[in-house]
Amino acid sequence: MIALVTQLCEAENTMWLSLLNGVISEDVKLLATMTIAEKTHCDLAIIANPRVEDLKQLPSLVWVQSLWAGVESLVVSMQALGLPLVRLIDPKLSQAMAEAALAWTLYLHRDMPRYAKQQSQRLWHQIDSIEAQDRHVSILGLGALGQEAAKVIAQQGFKVSGWSYSQKSLESVECFSGDTGLKEMLAQTHILICLLPLTKETHQLLDHQVFRQLPYGAQLINFARAGIVKSSDLFEALDSGLLSHAVLDVFEQEPLPETSDYWDNENITVLPHISAQTNPHSASDIVARNILNYRNNGVIPDGVNINKGY
Repeated sequence: MIALVTQLCEAENTMWLSLLNGVISEDVKLLATMTIAEKTHCDLAIIANPRVEDLKQLPSLVWVQSLWAGVESLVVSMQALGLPLVRLIDPKLSQAMAEAALAWTLYLHRDMPRYAKQQSQRLWHQIDSIEAQDRHVSILGLGALGQEAAKVIAQQGFKVSGWSYSQKSLESVECFSGDTGLKEMLAQTHILICLLPLTKETHQLLDHQVFRQLPYGAQLINFARAGIVKSSDLFEALDSGLLSHAVLDVFEQEPLPETSDYWDNENITVLPHISAQTNPHSASDIVARNILNYRNNGVIPDGVNINKGY
């Protein structure tokens, strides 16, 4: 018996139960429908934004499998429960993120925000174009998502750099690491794409100090976590022209409240957390494979490094 522990709506839970039970050879049941005996003996849980108190109803858990790639919000609670946390690693997720990174890079590269503003003003004006080879795109975070995004963007002729805590080596991408490397990369960056995990080290990393190291009028795409950007500094940078535009897909409160200042800022493009959505079919197959491997050989899949937070 495997528990499905989520805070999803009824329709989403029904969809996941159908898919998971179609590919997993043992029963997957929603926590609320399990008997006390089933909860007592359940050793595996598949989770999506679970409540900690719900997981405490499963005293025999050995490890938990997340349906999402982003698990930063779960690290502390899983550590407290002493449970290994396995996040979703799906090649299709990397492909989707790379596609989104390229799409919104092109959106900024081809001056779409300025043309949209001109249309609202009924203004017919051709903006001088810049060739891709003269546009420097930098990616913060060179994990699976960042590497795929860097590769796809580089294929379109952009000059691409990437930064990570440990030094990486990627074809057609200039790689940086450490504080010195970050400063060097920022100084030449026109479009900065954030794909970092949210950790103690990255919390509000993107602040005024970082923004002022970018060339004046640089642009930001945040597809990571809202907590990485210091919002007050972002608004100041946009108001002053230090940054000319920001594409934001993640926010501290989602859905974004109608009263939020983000909606009305003409220098911000608001997206409803759609840059890389989980593919339920491929995700179910990956989860099933992880569970089958565990049942066959007793090895828990590589999980989240609690010390790093991802």
